[in-house]
Amino acid sequence: MAQILDGLALSRQIKKEIKEEVRKILAKKRRAPHLAAILVGNNGASQTYVNSKVKDCEEVGFRSSLFKFPSTVSESELLEKIRELNASKSVDGFIVQLPLPPQIDQEKIILAIDPRKDVDGFHPENFGKMALEMDTFLPATPFGILTLLERYSIETKGKHCVIIGRSRIVGRPMSILMGRKDFPGNATVSLTHSYTEHVERFTKNADIVITALGDPGFLKGDMIKGGAIIIDVGITRVEDSSEKGHRLSGDVDFESCFPKASWITPVPGGVGPMTRTMLMKNTLLAYKTSVYDD
Repeated sequence: MAQILDGLALSRQIKKEIKEEVRKILAKKRRAPHLAAILVGNNGASQTYVNSKVKDCEEVGFRSSLFKFPSTVSESELLEKIRELNASKSVDGFIVQLPLPPQIDQEKIILAIDPRKDVDGFHPENFGKMALEMDTFLPATPFGILTLLERYSIETKGKHCVIIGRSRIVGRPMSILMGRKDFPGNATVSLTHSYTEHVERFTKNADIVITALGDPGFLKGDMIKGGAIIIDVGITRVEDSSEKGHRLSGDVDFESCFPKASWITPVPGGVGPMTRTMLMKNTLLAYKTSVYDD
């Protein structure tokens, strides 16, 4: 029977550690770290996520700024705001919440962000540094997963890690990070995706399975081996008969995997809280390595 990789409890602990660092910064009469966010349109999930980030900033003592634009905003107007934030000496890091409306070239927006302020870790310069095992901002979700594995002392060296999903936000960076020469890392990695036939042939032999599909209940207990470590990144709203009318479901069929796994992340309360907290960690790193003087 599995033990729980409690991302909610760990994220609270890390936020306490960050808050203490901020206290020491303020005691030296320095300004607080400052995270800004750009939100375009009225996507409910995006609004909820950005509002949570603002709340996290308040909790650890960061300054935060939120810039909202209508879904009709022009690309040039958005780029102008990014240039403004790049130049600001008081903003340490900022994010542009994705997805963006169709009239906006997402790649152009990501490229416009100063890599030194790219706390999402999406800029090609930061992604390249990550691939070369150089110090840089790691994408928040992979960073959160690594931190879970590290803080729970989960051995990864020499293990077979199967990743389901190859997105640039989770799957692809995780495949690089799990194979790096470090802890967590030094695993033998199989990256599976929508064109992988018979995924269960891979997952049944995996010591670690990381799934980021957005397909509720995809990974069943008969698809994993006994003692496997299961990391569930998926989070999807599924309609049900509850008062809310829906529940949050991960990619893992928790009920059938829990008795077989050695460690497992719940949904909610697993990877999600860690993702938000790692954005705080990246912002603190940006603050510490800032080339600007107040």
